[in-house]
Amino acid sequence: MSAKIKYTNEPLGMTEVVADFLPSPAELAFREEGVKVTLALSRKSIEFFKSEATKNHTQYQRMIRRLLDAYVDAQAQNSGH
Repeated sequence: MSAKIKYTNEPLGMTEVVADFLPSPAELAFREEGVKVTLALSRKSIEFFKSEATKNHTQYQRMIRRLLDAYVDAQAQNSGH
């Protein structure tokens, strides 16, 4: 059996309050409305995303969607939208 931890009321020294940077539960649950499209992609692209999705235990369509969303966000920042 492991030893019990004994807590004491000693000063912690220099501390710093960090702003809360985590998203709220509501933000985590939020899902953007999806729009179904038909898109022909190259075989090498699909094979790449399927392989990477398997390695990362996710869906390849989700990876492609996130890549496109990241591109759109970057373009919007660059153009000031």
